[in-house]
Amino acid sequence: MILSAVDIGSNAVRMLFGEVIPQKGKPPIFKKRELVRLPIRLGEDSFLQGKISKRQEERLVAAMCAYSQLLNVFDVKAYRACATSAMRDAANGKDVINRVKEKSGIKIEIINGKEEASLIFQNHIEDSLDQKANYLYIDVGGGSAELTFISQKKVVDSRSFNVGTLRMLHQTIRAEEWDEYKRWIRHTSNDYKPLIGIGSGGNINKLFKMAGKKDSKFLSYEKIKEMSDMLNSHTYKERVELLELNPDRADVIVPATKIFLTAMKHAGIEKILVPQIGLSDGIIHALYEKLA
Repeated sequence: MILSAVDIGSNAVRMLFGEVIPQKGKPPIFKKRELVRLPIRLGEDSFLQGKISKRQEERLVAAMCAYSQLLNVFDVKAYRACATSAMRDAANGKDVINRVKEKSGIKIEIINGKEEASLIFQNHIEDSLDQKANYLYIDVGGGSAELTFISQKKVVDSRSFNVGTLRMLHQTIRAEEWDEYKRWIRHTSNDYKPLIGIGSGGNINKLFKMAGKKDSKFLSYEKIKEMSDMLNSHTYKERVELLELNPDRADVIVPATKIFLTAMKHAGIEKILVPQIGLSDGIIHALYEKLA
């Protein structure tokens, strides 16, 4: 069975095509068949201008028209398309998704931060965790960060903050929001120490790949700090040319390290697991559970 998910984020649009293989008496196997990432930065419009520009609207419409054809190519049984922080903040967000539906036939849902955090957790990462350990799941996107505390394999607290890489890059994070981000982490983590981090999102995945980890799925606080210092020592142009980062990754990866390091510092986290999963994976899992 082929299922598909679209994550319409603030920094990019991700289209995931996944195969689900049921197993008798065992959990199903989830395989990524294809992941298409499109650098459509809705957040730059939404966070700076308060609405999606005509140019970005046209790009999103074109992307969704192409996606509607890919659904047929992959013979997809079901799909779900979710828009997050940028579309939530855009004054014309509903108008944009209505036009997408009219032109492509693709229905887009604008989900709130709480549902976004819930969907991210739908990938059932808890199944592979140590039941005796406590975890803080940190998902960092362009417009928001979703934080989820996990204890004994169960969600015990969760919250979404308008603390994202694009917002930080363009200095649109309110000081009160940033202070509350740190305060909530400190306050909530007191009941669940010691904590292990779990990180998701394109930037932490890229940091993990850059670190060249072969024997571990973890990154330490010290390693991320070292990489943060290295990235900050290079100009944007050098990050693209010397470090070979994509142009739409080379700028946001710097604030991403700050958001992750801040969460780890205030929660007392020494290392973070990077399973290389995210919202689109969670959507696939949720779709399968609904169909099963």
